Amino acid sequence: MKKVNPDWWKTLFDETYLTTDSRTICDQGLTCREVDFLEKVLGLKKSWPILDLCGGQGRHSLELARRGFKEVTVLDYAKPLIEIGRTTSREEDLNIRFECKDARETGLPDRMFRVIILMASSFGYFLDETQNEKILCEACRMLMPEGSLLLDLPNMEYVVDNFLPQSWHEANEDIIVCRQRKMDGNIIFSREIVISRINGQIRDAEYCTRLYSQEKITSMLESSGFDSISFQKDFVSHEQEADYGLMTNRMIVIAENSGCIQK
Repeated sequence: MKKVNPDWWKTLFDETYLTTDSRTICDQGLTCREVDFLEKVLGLKKSWPILDLCGGQGRHSLELARRGFKEVTVLDYAKPLIEIGRTTSREEDLNIRFECKDARETGLPDRMFRVIILMASSFGYFLDETQNEKILCEACRMLMPEGSLLLDLPNMEYVVDNFLPQSWHEANEDIIVCRQRKMDGNIIFSREIVISRINGQIRDAEYCTRLYSQEKITSMLESSGFDSISFQKDFVSHEQEADYGLMTNRMIVIAENSGCIQK
């Protein structure tokens, strides 16, 4: 693998991504099961303001709005995904706010949200760990006192024990997705090659994701202003057993805002 561009996340999440990862991010049954879990574990109330941080096309927020949640915001850097979410929201007459912004500096007001969710292994994309920490500090700033942050992370122990350096799957009748992975410490470097039976190769991209132990993420959350941190390991939302990459087996982390605003 060649050296990963640290800004890979700015271009990977587009219409092709919706195809390569469709068995997860376009599976409505899976999304409903995950929202069932969110409602239960967070005790969500329909009047609470909720932020879907790094939420892509807003699949969880769309489902929350369908269930009657009234103040839902989706924030993501990927404009193609935000536009898809906006279109779906308009077509279904749902009241969702979509923001195309950087999660490290959102520009949103202090103490705006009762709950922030960061789902689908969307944290840990930066090689510079201080940039990942900025996301946590920003989340703490936007949470109301005693508000909750839920992080959906790869289960590091499972990933290490079941690491596959190569995998492939058929995204649909035309698209084949091949992935090569290398683990370097707590970072997984991946190369994704996407091939169309009709049009040939349509993507050859490099990206990376950090793995977090319970101790490491606890330290980062505490230094960002969070406390009352709890964990649930071995979270699985897919019904079929298969290699779903870092989405196969996850660790759910819930932390509360201690009340201080991080600047």
